[in-house]
Amino acid sequence: MNKNLLGIDFEDWYHPQFVQPFVKDLDHEPKMFHGLEKIIELLRKTETSATFFMVGELLEHHPSMLDMILENGHEIAFHTMKHSNLNELTKEKFLDELNSFEKLSEKKSRGFRAPTFSINHETSWVIDVLNKKNYVYDSSIVPVKTQLYGFNDAQKTPYKISTSSLTKNDPNGKLLEFPLVIGTFFGKTMPVCGGFYLRFLPLKTSFKSIKIYEKQKIPTTIYVHSWELTPEFMPKIQLPFKENFVTFHNIKNTYSRLEKILQQHKFSSFHNYLKN
Repeated sequence: MNKNLLGIDFEDWYHPQFVQPFVKDLDHEPKMFHGLEKIIELLRKTETSATFFMVGELLEHHPSMLDMILENGHEIAFHTMKHSNLNELTKEKFLDELNSFEKLSEKKSRGFRAPTFSINHETSWVIDVLNKKNYVYDSSIVPVKTQLYGFNDAQKTPYKISTSSLTKNDPNGKLLEFPLVIGTFFGKTMPVCGGFYLRFLPLKTSFKSIKIYEKQKIPTTIYVHSWELTPEFMPKIQLPFKENFVTFHNIKNTYSRLEKILQQHKFSSFHNYLKN
């Protein structure tokens, strides 16, 4: 059985939280569609299936992406329509977006990831909406507190999440939560295998965490952004130092780092994991 889960957060160059405020006046011409084939080729050569957590407006621009993802054995899932932090959405607005995405994805989506992992006690209403729409799983919880997101008390193993129980198993919960992998670096617990952390930390830190999870029989859930795998389509935007560092540091090595992980460990889409 495939023990580990790969989610590709498919978003464009103007979507990341650290980029959004600085590109408001620029023309938002989507570019990541051009990199989809390259990403699918990486998955093909490492015999990996993945879940594409898709920002809905990109499917509006290029509806053919849906077939390209599904026909290659991958899964489509929801990542809001415009990569909005959940704190910026009302329950009603989120439901509208979810209905729009259902049309675009031909009701093939059964999973959700909140942009910037923005499920918290103020936005926990999202779980009720996902339940109402018969969604099967979520993957938005990071079991360590960082500056932007996460919870120090969340369990590392998959569990049933509910509005009243965000971090621990609720026997009455319907939605299955797949928390993101965490590990330690110089004694400090942190996310280790995704986004900025995959680019910033030594690769051996990621490998060590995957091995620990596999030993404990916990599925390792990792994530990567489409723009990190195809930096050739990521314009070099002028950003302040911190935002620039988090967005661009070591971006040219993301593809080869992920490739090494996928060559040495078995990963699959959430759909295939649940099917098995």
